[in-house]
Amino acid sequence: MRDQVFPPSAALKPFVQYYWTCRHPDDVLEVMYPSGSIELCIDISDCTTVRHRGDQSMQVPKLELLGHWTIPTRAALKKGNTCLITRFHPYAGALFFPNSASEFTNQSVDFHDIFGRGSANLYDCLMEQPTIQHKVNVLEQFLLKRLTMNRRSHQNLNLIEQMCNHVSAGNNLFDIGDLSSRYGFSERYIQKLFNSWVGITPQKFFAVRRFNKSLELLRSSAEPMTSIAFSCGYYDQAHFIKEFKSYTGLTPMQVKSL
Repeated sequence: MRDQVFPPSAALKPFVQYYWTCRHPDDVLEVMYPSGSIELCIDISDCTTVRHRGDQSMQVPKLELLGHWTIPTRAALKKGNTCLITRFHPYAGALFFPNSASEFTNQSVDFHDIFGRGSANLYDCLMEQPTIQHKVNVLEQFLLKRLTMNRRSHQNLNLIEQMCNHVSAGNNLFDIGDLSSRYGFSERYIQKLFNSWVGITPQKFFAVRRFNKSLELLRSSAEPMTSIAFSCGYYDQAHFIKEFKSYTGLTPMQVKSL
């Protein structure tokens, strides 16, 4: 469950949506929903988490980078598990890491594999802090340093930000040809840009946004499933169920009852 939310500093606000803590009061096998953003997750408790994808299971590292999840995934969390999570804006996560964002898609990546000894130093420093706010301050300093050190060109940042916002704010239909015409780039180039910066194609990004809209309505409204499907731009109820299940392994009604 979400516990505390912390806003980013003014310097990081264009790139980071927020920091938040997630604490679990009981043992739980939790469904992971695609968020549409890359996330940095830090286990600040002395607990073990196991993630399940199909027939594969893995112990989650204490400090991990989570790419976009587009396949059914579960996390077995122990009572008392607490994570400090950084959620980046969809277009900005790649600024902080040397890899293309697509390399993290459907992956839980140990920070040590990216930054070596520096990841252990960061974790040790975080765990020495007396409060969550102090931990956030340390995390901010790390991210600011990464922002200045990363040689990745910022010249496409405004473009990919505009495209992500356009896809997010658009109607319930997606047409990559519209993006191509609006911004004056080929469809192939736009696909490449999204894979590199966001980690998924613009079509998949739109589908994840649509999924999250349907998930919110499913949890907050009493609308029948057919109405939710049509209001979110699915062709029909069968299309809604099929896509929903492709992300969660569950039907919308099964998720609604959780």
